[in-house]
Amino acid sequence: MSGPAFASAADMAEKKITFAEIGPGLYAFTAEGDPNTGIVIGDDGVLIVDAQATPAMAEAVIARVRSVTDKPITHVLLSHYHAVRVLGASAYKQAKTIIASDATRRLIVERGLQDMDSEIGRFPRLFRGKETIPGLTWPNVTFHEEMSIWLGKREVRIKHIGRGHTAGDTIAWVPDAGVMFSGDLVEYKSACYCGDAHFADWPETLKRIAAHDPVALVPGRGDALIGREKVSAAIAGTRDFLQTLYGTVQKAVAAGKDLKGAFADVRAAMDGPFGAYAIYEHCLPFNVSRAFDEASGIDHPVVWTAERDREMWARLQG
Repeated sequence: MSGPAFASAADMAEKKITFAEIGPGLYAFTAEGDPNTGIVIGDDGVLIVDAQATPAMAEAVIARVRSVTDKPITHVLLSHYHAVRVLGASAYKQAKTIIASDATRRLIVERGLQDMDSEIGRFPRLFRGKETIPGLTWPNVTFHEEMSIWLGKREVRIKHIGRGHTAGDTIAWVPDAGVMFSGDLVEYKSACYCGDAHFADWPETLKRIAAHDPVALVPGRGDALIGREKVSAAIAGTRDFLQTLYGTVQKAVAAGKDLKGAFADVRAAMDGPFGAYAIYEHCLPFNVSRAFDEASGIDHPVVWTAERDREMWARLQG
């Protein structure tokens, strides 16, 4: 009996796009568990948080932005380096400023090309129009821990507050509205992709997000969250997903089990409470593989390549 189709290769169904106002001049572009984009409208320009996977996909975001403002899109923030987030940046032709953390730029140097090939293979629907991608997206402004972008009088605080989904995750905080754009550090009813994660650090990073006390938050995937109660529930749900996953794998490693044994244990622990989440099956083998490595003492995530993806999938999901 064959296993499930590789990653999201069989997921070709169109997703319903929602464009929701979550604060004054603040919007969330979401699509039923696909990667989200955030929009911050200031006095004299617009900042985009995460650019989509291809320029063709980004045009759908630009059309929504144009439905609410004619101000130029001047800045694009990359919350991290993953291809589904960043390779659409060239569509924002007025944006002269592409921002990322120093750590994210280092990861693009180290593994950007491999990640691009890997993700195009995993997500064919998201990479429709891939021929329009001019190459890797490179930030031209980077920062170590924190910087501010001023869109006229509106401040956007951009922060690297700790490792989690990747080593370079960046959040955008809009203090005048109490609204946060978290990237994939927080998910809502979507599996966390943990193939490049730092499990020991991620819960502490979530605490730093919660300490901002957002009144609304745009997660990496899933619906925009309006109200402190929904934000807190999403942060707690993300933490529960991570701790169930990593705790289960740690126990398996301590018991001397191999990767396949750890995978079976994770299925037993997680299929029930989390199996209905978006991209759950897609993420599971990558998640267990990275958790197994970290629990075995490998701090720096191993680079995923298109070949490694397929080999690991056949080993665990075949």
